[in-house]
Amino acid sequence: MNMNVRSVKFNFIMNFILTVSNFLFPLITFPYVSRILLPEGTGKVAFALSVVSYFSIFASFGVATYGVRVCAQVRDNKDLLSKTVHELLFINTVTTIFVYVCFGAVIYFVPRFYFEKELFWVASIFILFTIVGIEWLYKGLEKYQYITIRTIIFKLIALFLVFIFIRTKDDYIEFALISIFAIVGSGIFNLFNSRKLIYYQKYNKYEFKKHLKPMFFLFLTTLSIAIYTSVDEAILGLLSSSQEVGYYNAAMRVKGILFTLITSLGIVLLPRLSYYVENNMTAEFHSALKKSMNFIIVIALPIVIFFMVFAKETILLLAGDNYINAIFPLQIIVWALLLSAITNILGIQILLPLKRDKELLISVLLAAVVDIIVNLILVPKLAAIGTAISVIFAEITVLITQLIILRKYIPILFSEVQLIRIGLAISAAIMISLGLYQIDITSSIIVSFLIISFVYFMVYFTLLLIFKEKFMIYVYETIHHKTFK
Repeated sequence: MNMNVRSVKFNFIMNFILTVSNFLFPLITFPYVSRILLPEGTGKVAFALSVVSYFSIFASFGVATYGVRVCAQVRDNKDLLSKTVHELLFINTVTTIFVYVCFGAVIYFVPRFYFEKELFWVASIFILFTIVGIEWLYKGLEKYQYITIRTIIFKLIALFLVFIFIRTKDDYIEFALISIFAIVGSGIFNLFNSRKLIYYQKYNKYEFKKHLKPMFFLFLTTLSIAIYTSVDEAILGLLSSSQEVGYYNAAMRVKGILFTLITSLGIVLLPRLSYYVENNMTAEFHSALKKSMNFIIVIALPIVIFFMVFAKETILLLAGDNYINAIFPLQIIVWALLLSAITNILGIQILLPLKRDKELLISVLLAAVVDIIVNLILVPKLAAIGTAISVIFAEITVLITQLIILRKYIPILFSEVQLIRIGLAISAAIMISLGLYQIDITSSIIVSFLIISFVYFMVYFTLLLIFKEKFMIYVYETIHHKTFK
């Protein structure tokens, strides 16, 4: 492997720092924004961004995932890498122009969209990002140090802009603009910086056709995933009210923050796993998968239990009293964290590197169908709660389908997972936390929540070490070796 490529551990650290920033920035901005814009304002922005996200999927045409894989495979040959990037950028430009024209037509012919046309036009800037972003190039080359530093800089700028310009409930359009600023700004910066990574010269023969089929399958996969993970807000907005979208969005914000934390390892592993498969490094491939699954179970399960039990406190802290109707949806949606984290391994870390795109597509297509059906049945009756239930049904569908497809990998994936020890540690941690909560040690909800969460996770991880749980022992020994060698 090219020596310029960093180790998985370094990439994980960089991505973990990025994940922490993705965790912290919403924790700072969301409590402020939700109280200023109220459920209606946050609901309008969430609805617009949800609609625009589907147009951006058509514009990107699967390049976000395909680009990571194909760039990882040819990264040791700069000429071939450059030619590949040129080909993908051209395809992406053509699809983006076509989609943007269609978007403009939809805005003017659909009354629900035309009523908030200014908001939708602002949100549509995100579609253009699919041309200039080329984030897939940097991920394929495992440039996670660059990605982390650049992203944090733009997030810091966006953070200051939120507190400067978001002052009243009518500032929701400004909030939409600021929300996409960090992404679009990062994309433009990516394009200029890419001169250091690839050649911007004309090649004699471009091969566009060879990319179209795998990109198409990954596009369908991405679209299907988007349907069962984010179509909910669009359906809820069409069949219910902006307030209900706001409640659901509050619950999803919490879930989204936690999901980035849980799947941080999987993101950096995709290019590395693709490299292992391409070079027939089976032992390394299996070892990485075992560690990844153990990491997910050890991290995701206690997080799910904690935020289910303390959902009320979480919503009151992050969003305020106006979002009290988001508590039950959060208690339901939080279980999707565990389900989606496992399917992230099955789909993104196994099926994609193995180029089993059709089977991945089947699993998410089934989930999309289930999600739409359950949404249409439950949303008119249960609003945001019905939408939350549909998410769980969709995730269960994906999990069952992928487990059937990858049944021979099940013994490998779960061979080091010590569920009994993890369960005992969670049980003890939650009982101590609930006991502490009943004491009512402080009148401040912020301080109380921080103390309870700190105690919960300290007890949990300490008990895992005492129980000699394999993954925690591995982490401890790694840290100890690095510190004292």
